[in-house]
Amino acid sequence: MTEGNFVDYVKIHVASGKGGQGSAHLRREKFVPKGGPDGGDGGRGGHVVVKGNKNLWTLYHLKFKRHFKAEHGMAGGKQTSTGADGTDVYVEVPLGTVIKNSETGAVLKEITEEGEEFVVAKGGKGGLGNAHFKSATNQTPRYAQPGLPGEEWDLTLELKVLADVGLVGFPNAGKSTLLSVITAAKPKIADYEFTTLKPNLGIVSHRDFQTFVVADIPGIIEGAAEGKGLGHYFLRHIERNSTLLFMIPADAKDIREQYDILLDELKRYNPELLDKQRLIAITKSDMLDDELKLEMKEQLDTDFKGRDYVFISSVAQQGLTELKDRLWTMLNL
Repeated sequence: MTEGNFVDYVKIHVASGKGGQGSAHLRREKFVPKGGPDGGDGGRGGHVVVKGNKNLWTLYHLKFKRHFKAEHGMAGGKQTSTGADGTDVYVEVPLGTVIKNSETGAVLKEITEEGEEFVVAKGGKGGLGNAHFKSATNQTPRYAQPGLPGEEWDLTLELKVLADVGLVGFPNAGKSTLLSVITAAKPKIADYEFTTLKPNLGIVSHRDFQTFVVADIPGIIEGAAEGKGLGHYFLRHIERNSTLLFMIPADAKDIREQYDILLDELKRYNPELLDKQRLIAITKSDMLDDELKLEMKEQLDTDFKGRDYVFISSVAQQGLTELKDRLWTMLNL
């Protein structure tokens, strides 16, 4: 999937169907000149339903179709026959989609399971036919209820990427390069910051035909939690990852400081992100000789105090098997 096809934010307009009119029919048959009321009820208006589809990865299919309107219910008929219900309209979305009211910003639902359905606009109830209003004092009511109107809403759909592992790091930390090496994904790679503007997903093949999904998330900068840089645009994707892989280049001025800044941005955005499993990858480690790597290990052991880390180089393909083994173990604890 190309970056241009990855759409994780759309606004749509939904309108459910109006309920059908109840019938005010009076029974008129041969030899039954005054048969009384036999008007049926109107049918229910169609719902607009959002439904989870595990085969979708993006909201791209909603980019050019943003209005969804369900059918109106049919009017009731004679012989107390009920009108047909309006046909429901289904809006299929990928798992991890959050539905919000555009006007209030309130979260209505998060779709996380295959086939999960949520009615975002309920169809209007059909009106009662005149048969319901017959009584001892009113034996031939010549009126019926109109159907109730449907609902109409402006909704915002936001996709939070569902992946097992999220790659977290500053711009140009080597996240896209790693994804391109350990998966079949083809993210845009260049030597300037913010090459990645939207999340990229890749499936990692592990030993014994096992797989897990990795998300390359746009780089974090200081102040991201307040919306600087790409801000909330990418931080929401991290919420869905069960394990976070912090990627810090070996040539960083202060590895511990970079890690602390990344951690602080996540904490300020959502403190619950700190409860996720974390692994630190020191990238571009092919630049280190054995002596430098030994020195750095001693420093990292002091700085991280038992926190797991691994040296990798995507370009030189070093440490990648160990990295996949570590991630697989963490995902299956």
